[in-house]
Amino acid sequence: MRDFAQRLFAPIFAGLIAFAITAIGQGLWGGLVILNMKTSPGLPWAAPTMLVLLVLLWRYLSGRGWPASTSAKRKTSLNAKPVSAEVMIWSLIAGGLGIVALAGGWIVAFQMIKMPLNVLTNPGDYPLPTMIAFLVLGSLAAPFSEEAAFRGYAQSILQRWYAAPVAIVITSVLFALAHFPQGLSLPKMSLYFGAGVLFGSVAYFARSIWASIPVHIAADLTFFTLVWPHDPARHLIWETGADAWFWIHAAQTVVFLALSVLAFRQLAKVAARGRAYADEASAYALPA
Repeated sequence: MRDFAQRLFAPIFAGLIAFAITAIGQGLWGGLVILNMKTSPGLPWAAPTMLVLLVLLWRYLSGRGWPASTSAKRKTSLNAKPVSAEVMIWSLIAGGLGIVALAGGWIVAFQMIKMPLNVLTNPGDYPLPTMIAFLVLGSLAAPFSEEAAFRGYAQSILQRWYAAPVAIVITSVLFALAHFPQGLSLPKMSLYFGAGVLFGSVAYFARSIWASIPVHIAADLTFFTLVWPHDPARHLIWETGADAWFWIHAAQTVVFLALSVLAFRQLAKVAARGRAYADEASAYALPA
């Protein structure tokens, strides 16, 4: 009975921890950007300030600092283990193909369903160096804090009670809900859910969020620069008809999703082979 209760409570506990970490990382960044824009937009002091805070947050989540009694558990929960070059390469390939598929799916969805726009600062309103600094730090703050929160702590907690696919699905639902400030729309939340599945799958197969972080960074940079700025100009196909670009993006979604699945299969094989080699080396290691 106790195990059953803990199993039911696990998603709630995982969600509370993930939302708390995300609120610290993203909340601090959002507050710093607003204050920076209001006081001195020509001097992007929020970027280096957030970089220092991000390092401190990461150090704590990885087991540094007080209390020492929770150090080992924090380090294990973060799931930031070293990744081999081969696993990293296939993680980037599988994740990159998935990002292209997600970008196509986002564009198609925006032309089929009316959804709220992501609120983006108009680059023309502020100095270029400031916008570049904010773009770079924004593409670091979200991946590091969200990967630590969802693919690190939350997914680690859930995998103790559920099979990996179930843990990834629950974590992805939590990840989508964390983005409700950008518009509480079911189609939009579904796209964030897809991104969560992508990042969660990379972290699971690679056994480390060090593989999912660069994929998340690439996704943020792609959407910040190539997708979201063009959303206001997109028209519903029910009003203007489907042009050639709509069908190109639809094909992009299907083709690159299939390629991503194939790449994930290879990532799984490479990661399993690496673990087998490590186990074999450990078995034949001589005692000290």
